[in-house]
Amino acid sequence: MHTTLRRRAVGAIAIAAGAAIALSACSAPAADADSSSDAKTATSLADFGTLADLEKAAKAEGALNVIALPRDWANYGEVLDAFTKKYPEISITEQSPDVSSAEEIEAAKTNAGLDTAPDVFDLGLTVALANTDVFAPYKVATWDDIPDALKESNGLFVGDYGGYMSIGYDSSKYAAPEALDDLLGADYKGAVAINGDPTQAGAAFAAVGLSTVQSGGTLDDFQPGIDFFSELQKAGNLLKVDVTTATVASGETPVVFDWDYLNAAHTADNADWKVVILPGTGYAGYYNQAINKEAPHPAAARLWQEFLYSDDAQNLWLKGGARPVRAEAMSAAGTIDEKLFSALPAAPDETVVPTEEQSTAAGELLGTEWAAAVQ
Repeated sequence: MHTTLRRRAVGAIAIAAGAAIALSACSAPAADADSSSDAKTATSLADFGTLADLEKAAKAEGALNVIALPRDWANYGEVLDAFTKKYPEISITEQSPDVSSAEEIEAAKTNAGLDTAPDVFDLGLTVALANTDVFAPYKVATWDDIPDALKESNGLFVGDYGGYMSIGYDSSKYAAPEALDDLLGADYKGAVAINGDPTQAGAAFAAVGLSTVQSGGTLDDFQPGIDFFSELQKAGNLLKVDVTTATVASGETPVVFDWDYLNAAHTADNADWKVVILPGTGYAGYYNQAINKEAPHPAAARLWQEFLYSDDAQNLWLKGGARPVRAEAMSAAGTIDEKLFSALPAAPDETVVPTEEQSTAAGELLGTEWAAAVQ
């Protein structure tokens, strides 16, 4: 059975296999039928002619439906606002910000043929790999800047921003952990939290993945990571509280496994909050952009993609503490915000990213072993 991981750990609510999301929105202006048809088949900017031609077609549609984009996630709020400021003629409807990657796909299927269907997706890798039949191929103008390992070769989905699993901690109360096993010590009694349930939440899943490779294991078998958290529980150090900005600000979750850009965001609420990426093998993850092949606003969907991979938006991910997928190319071209780029936690020398098969196997193992390991 395929295990679905939430893109965010919000409430850690299990996803029913047949879940459907009913989206509600105001009807969008109808686009010209011919231009809409042309936009649906466009696989690159060249199919429109120029960026100005794409902008004209998108403005004619006048609307863009996005889904699962929390404003406090990797600076998405500023990204959305920047697009609106640049293209005020295009009204963005922000649907269901806290739903999962899998629920995004369900929303597209449930609302197929309606003007309320999502135009674009932001997805974890496992869900993206399993749903390529839902996507329209599209290669943005900056395609060549994106590493091959982080994009589907035809442009069905493309990595955009990501980071490394890290540990955030209140430095006024705790020392920086220098190795994973440090967290098993008495100094961290009742203090260590993960962002959700790893059978449901992507960030928590990644915490187990990091613990696996930091414990001498490989992504082919997450058992060493499960064993680590079992030890953490037995030591009395595992804190079973879902991490939120409020729990960090209040001190309820003083030591947290989470993506480095999400951990870094907590410094706004706690001046003593610091973030460390453990030495040794690191665990990385990127979120992917894709276009709904049945997008009700196909030109706006493609313009959104062009914007997300522009220098402006890539620097906005950086401002949110995330690592933009074009970072290396932008650094070489001198278009990256070097101050923000240099402020990121140092990347590990060796990094692993799970494949679809590894993620599926790990999800199945967690489904049978996790609850008993940390009870």
